[in-house]
Amino acid sequence: MPDAWLRLALAPGVGNTSLIRLLTAFGSPEAVLASGRGALTAHLSRAQCDALLDEPDTALLDAAHAWLAQPGNSLMTLADEDYPKSLLEIADPPAVLYCKGRRNLLSQPCLGIVGSRNATPQGVRDAEAFAHALSDAGLTIVSGLALGIDAAAHRGGLAGAGSSVAIIGTGLDRIYPARNKALAHQLAENGLIVSEFALGTAPLPGHFPRRNRLISGLSRGVLVVEAAPNSGSLITARVATEQGREVFAIPGSIHSPLARGCHALIKQGAKLVESAADILDELAWQQRLASPVLRVLAETRSDPILDALDGAPTTLDTLAQRTGLTLEALSAKLLALELDGRIASLPGGRYQKIH
Repeated sequence: MPDAWLRLALAPGVGNTSLIRLLTAFGSPEAVLASGRGALTAHLSRAQCDALLDEPDTALLDAAHAWLAQPGNSLMTLADEDYPKSLLEIADPPAVLYCKGRRNLLSQPCLGIVGSRNATPQGVRDAEAFAHALSDAGLTIVSGLALGIDAAAHRGGLAGAGSSVAIIGTGLDRIYPARNKALAHQLAENGLIVSEFALGTAPLPGHFPRRNRLISGLSRGVLVVEAAPNSGSLITARVATEQGREVFAIPGSIHSPLARGCHALIKQGAKLVESAADILDELAWQQRLASPVLRVLAETRSDPILDALDGAPTTLDTLAQRTGLTLEALSAKLLALELDGRIASLPGGRYQKIH
């Protein structure tokens, strides 16, 4: 990777908006760095000009080169042929992206899944099950590696055919939160972790709203699973709307604070979804891949879950007691039955057999 891109990206005080302005004006990072102060002052402040004209920080450059030399690590730039076209459509595309893992996933059809860090057990199960089904349908699941819904979405995405991409708000040499370290390793091995922030960047609060625009920007739509009013997930949903992306929300109990954000989105025009099939239909998604769960169910005449549904709306806990299945296995099978049109998911975490 040419030093010019790294020098631009690492220049202190020269943010992404300024980088895009410079690249638009001069055409390439080499041309920017070859320009004199007189040409640069038309686009930058005095301090920014000083940062670009000063000698680069060799320690930072050396650290970046050492990181890039490691297997699976790369720097993606606006000049690269595989730079995702979806990000070129947003107002503030990142000039550079640090990538760890399968960067080809950025060019695949993606769906964002976001929600509360303090998710309920049901919310976590829903996020993982939806992500698994949508990933098996060929969509790459994008989220932010936060606790709760984000982590569940990544697990579900990794379990399916489409895999998962994490957009983080720190440098790629730092994992935040630390509790997701094992998940981050799985993403680096089988999915992708991406950041527009330089190595060593700390988890500063202002970085996460910026990260959110990339989650929605990469995606054809964004699913909000659980969200409190005024949460970061609602910011992502708002940005998604501004970017022309679809917004989906799962309804919940009127008594749950984590359902209020989703209900507010639905009132504002977000698509209410009760199954992954609702999302696939809205996206007119034809590339549906038969998941292993669907294939097993199709081959089984008598299904224990269908047998356990007696016609009345039934909760997940009741079904677990009747079938002896774990909640994780039960959620995956229920979603498969929804996709097959054999059951319906009802508000309040209940399910009903379709006759």
